[in-house]
Amino acid sequence: MSRQRSAQLARTDRILPGVWRLRLPLPWPGVPHVNAFAVARGDGIVLFDTGMATPDGLRQLELALAQAGFGLADVRLLVCTHAHTDHYGLAGPIVDASGCELWMHPAWEHVRALADDPDAALDRRIEVARQSGVPLAALERYEASRRGEDTGIVRAVAPDRELLPGLEVETDLGAWQVHETPGHAPSHVVLHQPERRLLISGDHLLGRVSLFFDHGHTPDPVGEFAASLGLVEQLEVDLCLAGHGRPFRDIALKVAGNREQLAEQRDAVAFAIESEPRTAFEVAVELIGPENISPATAAWGLQLSLAYLDHLVAAGAAEAVADDDGVRRWLGAPS
Repeated sequence: MSRQRSAQLARTDRILPGVWRLRLPLPWPGVPHVNAFAVARGDGIVLFDTGMATPDGLRQLELALAQAGFGLADVRLLVCTHAHTDHYGLAGPIVDASGCELWMHPAWEHVRALADDPDAALDRRIEVARQSGVPLAALERYEASRRGEDTGIVRAVAPDRELLPGLEVETDLGAWQVHETPGHAPSHVVLHQPERRLLISGDHLLGRVSLFFDHGHTPDPVGEFAASLGLVEQLEVDLCLAGHGRPFRDIALKVAGNREQLAEQRDAVAFAIESEPRTAFEVAVELIGPENISPATAAWGLQLSLAYLDHLVAAGAAEAVADDDGVRRWLGAPS
């Protein structure tokens, strides 16, 4: 099943002299757009993030660049904040058209399995869901809707340079410093321009607090995200250029909002397994509410519940056991 051509058009806003926000359509309910940012460098631009490889994704990116007065050939460097499909999916054709380098964190290969063998990646997701207690009928519906679907990535492209602290991204606005912020994704970084007090935050900080952790690649993405909030909190930032939504100020307020939501969700998961063993799917239903369960929210909620359960296990506050069929249940550990 292929993704439908977007009914919306890309839009570009000039945020500051030499900085453009490229607002690119997405096919996801509740997440209608993703932002890429073009920052002037010499006779071209540095492009931060790519948009998603939907059937018209490249056309949408070219339309957005044209509104800023540029084309793909003007990209002098491509920098991806993390290797999720909406931030990395068009890396291949951008590199092909411009001849530019791609810079990205070395933990990017968590997305390679999806790009190189989508059927095997889907099989793994289904098996994790089965072990998490998702009902068989729901798994069959999920597989039928996802088998053969576009991955959102043209092809896996390895970075030319690893985006790690100490590396700086030079632009006409000055050098942007790299800070590792794993949690949302193992490959996540933010870029800070200290003199102008700007932050390109990817999906680490958004204007509307909405947590998501890419489960299954590291032992404790929730703990990583919490530590990353502390790192970003120390940066001097007046304006945040986020991966979704409008740029925003009040960075400290957003950090506090993320911490509050994280604590609420963690405590809800801990309460759900306090008195009896529960599967991750049962926990997910309680976490997002039975009235809110749908195919889209169930997948999102399962990722969240698994990440929080791993976090509780890492903290010694929960333990997991599997039955003969491999279905796992978690129970709060005695205090």
